[in-house]
Amino acid sequence: MTKFNDLKLDPRVLQAIAEAGYENPTPIQAGAIPPALEGKDVLGIAQTGTGKTASFTLPMITLLSKGRARARMPRSLVLAPTRELAAQVAENFDVYAKHTKLTKALLIGGVSFGEQDKLIDRGVDVLIATPGRLLDHFERGKLLLTGVQIMVVDEADRMLDMGFIPDIERIFQLTPFTRQTLFFSATMAPEIERITNTFLHTPVKIEVARQATTSETIVQRLIQITPARKDQTAKAKRELLRAVIKAEGAACTNAILFCNRKTEVDIVAKSLKTHGFNAAPIHGDLDQSQRMRTLDDFREGRLQYLVASDVAARGLDIPAVSHVFNFDLPSHAEDYVHRIGRTGRAGRKGTAISIATPADQKYLDQIEALVKKEIPRGEVPEGFALSEAAQKPPRKDDGAKGRGARPARPGREEKRSRPIKEHGQEASMAPVVAEPILVAEVTEALAPPAPVRNDSRPDDRKRERRSDNRSERPERGERRDRREEPVVGMGDHVPDFLMRGLPQAKAAGDA
Repeated sequence: MTKFNDLKLDPRVLQAIAEAGYENPTPIQAGAIPPALEGKDVLGIAQTGTGKTASFTLPMITLLSKGRARARMPRSLVLAPTRELAAQVAENFDVYAKHTKLTKALLIGGVSFGEQDKLIDRGVDVLIATPGRLLDHFERGKLLLTGVQIMVVDEADRMLDMGFIPDIERIFQLTPFTRQTLFFSATMAPEIERITNTFLHTPVKIEVARQATTSETIVQRLIQITPARKDQTAKAKRELLRAVIKAEGAACTNAILFCNRKTEVDIVAKSLKTHGFNAAPIHGDLDQSQRMRTLDDFREGRLQYLVASDVAARGLDIPAVSHVFNFDLPSHAEDYVHRIGRTGRAGRKGTAISIATPADQKYLDQIEALVKKEIPRGEVPEGFALSEAAQKPPRKDDGAKGRGARPARPGREEKRSRPIKEHGQEASMAPVVAEPILVAEVTEALAPPAPVRNDSRPDDRKRERRSDNRSERPERGERRDRREEPVVGMGDHVPDFLMRGLPQAKAAGDA
């Protein structure tokens, strides 16, 4: 069996590996490290949880042990799709490079530019960044990529899902043609293959497992439920989730629970906390400091259940996760592989339980087609029953209301109804909206009296009206008529030149 001592790594790196408790490399590490140390491009394809981070971190530290960084010109570049994965790569670098003098900088969103600029200005050997923040620094003129000797793209298929491929292509073009490229991905989509053919030079391909396969150390189970009411599906799934967690008992030391939508993440986390579970959410809309604090609590055991969106589905190296629960089946089949890959890491056993409804059948078919096997079906926990609210049949439409009619506000009908006297008797208190005839009667009753006909001229009537009530605002039509009246009110004295007539033009024969 291959050992790290056989891989020709720097002695200081081997010392750090031994202190971290590792002795034997994983298959992807044993296959990728030797060609990387020889300066060759590497294309690594391996499922999540197989140790891809160390596959490029260890040879990169060894190759950079000689040389010196210059200001604003990093010697190596590592691109990661998410902030959490970039922060994890930085942590791995700190562990394996602690006996060297290499420096690093982490460029991710949610952190001020000023602190990151200071690190770049001093010069760094390793620059770890997300694509968006890296380009922000470059466009501000704070960063040059012409000195990059080694470029690493981690979780390339996740980059594709998040729409970073145009940014990746632009960054490739900003780096030297002679760079060494280490490219890692769990799957090889056609777009990923196009990029590798364009920017990698005769790479050594290391594929340690079939593309998009699940680890054999993970016990998978699918529990199906058919809610009685479609609008109570989420509630029924939350009740089943709590029952499944309780049924796992002491075997579930901690778990990551995945939801498809950020709003669902918050709802599930709040529901678990309400029922006494130690849970907290993590998704892209939360502040970066809060996300890192939540992850630290989960790693250190202060948090037992991490409710997450797919922002946490890839790259998070938390070795001791016992369970993964899919509250929602992912809409992309590849995400299923990465989600359940958060458990069963580093040779440990793990359990992945998914909840599905009849509406999820198309997603389930795609997942089973990708992993090329059927997910074992499981039964609901013994004694589990949905609550009365989740089982209650749908409410029938009231016959008095139309389909989809909005219920009236309390007191609205009372406000809109009024007694009407008809032929000396008081009419019923029925709402005005319900009786169109009453609307016409009320309108006629409340209409102003018809104006009395006056044979005087319109101009005379307008003058009389203005003289009788000058404070009353005239109607729009009256203002329009008033513009046609002759101008009056010039005062008692009129200048002579205004009263003087215009001279008539002389006839052509008088000239």
